[in-house]
Amino acid sequence: MKILFKLFISLFVLLGLSAGLVIGGAYYWANSPLILSKPTIDIRIPQGVTPNRVAQIIQQSGVDMPPQAFVWLSRITGQDKLIKAGGYQVVQGESALGLLDRLARGDVTNRQVTFIEGWNLAQIRAALAAHPDIDVTLGDITEQPELAQKLGVDSNYLEGLVFPDTYVFPVGSTDQEILQNAIVAQQTILDQAWAERAPDLPLKTPQEALILASIIEKETGHGEERARIAGVFVNRLRVGMPLQTDPTVIYGMGDKYQGKIRKVDLQTDTPWNTYTRKGLPPTPIAAVSRASLEAALNPEDHKYFYFVSKGNGTSAFANNLAEHNRNVSTYILGKR
Repeated sequence: MKILFKLFISLFVLLGLSAGLVIGGAYYWANSPLILSKPTIDIRIPQGVTPNRVAQIIQQSGVDMPPQAFVWLSRITGQDKLIKAGGYQVVQGESALGLLDRLARGDVTNRQVTFIEGWNLAQIRAALAAHPDIDVTLGDITEQPELAQKLGVDSNYLEGLVFPDTYVFPVGSTDQEILQNAIVAQQTILDQAWAERAPDLPLKTPQEALILASIIEKETGHGEERARIAGVFVNRLRVGMPLQTDPTVIYGMGDKYQGKIRKVDLQTDTPWNTYTRKGLPPTPIAAVSRASLEAALNPEDHKYFYFVSKGNGTSAFANNLAEHNRNVSTYILGKR
């Protein structure tokens, strides 16, 4: 009987030691740095996946980790049902427990993309397509009306509706999500600026203000001149004088523009040619900054109808054609 009792005690001790070793080993693994196939590894966790699938995604992305061990860790810590979808970056030195904690908190890895003031829609879409951390879902859509419908915009165009700014987003965000955020931002700013517009402007709708602002955006080389340039176009609109602005002609030329505008281009009619047509073109021609929008809706009050670049980013303004021609002779033709 004593022998059986001693055997029982010995077995109990061994089992306890084994359990302790297992627990100790598990604790050591959970808190030790993960082994990565490269210095940083990006992973993307989709919506609604199980802890088993999460562990597989992490392993398949290049983290040397037994999936079942990660699943076990998520369950004993009570975090198996807390894992959030999104993009994450695993870095050297991070432990399994640390990674699991970030997944449970939704501490996603953010990236950013910048849309420059004055860019057209094609340039904005190119920036989205070139970004390695953006999931391109709209690449097959080439026509603006279809793209606008896909983005939930009640318009037959998108040009000028995307606000130029730097957008921070989680890894794995789609181009659609980022564009929708930028469109909401532009609409918010447009609504604010329209509500604070000067009285008696020759602009009937916020959309017309956006079109004029896009022209100002492309014509302004010196930020402080925005309101003055806006005043020139407003003066012309009031008297029914063609705007005669080269950027609209260039936009209407599309791919035909190769860096130089010719006299024949100014004479070739398109919906955006403000030499052959009076009034505003049918759509904006570029992404519009807040400053250009505010200038369009609060232009400088003056008598100028003309301006020409001085070649240094600023412009020379004129009240009449004779004065303008002298400015052209001075700053464009080089005659003094």
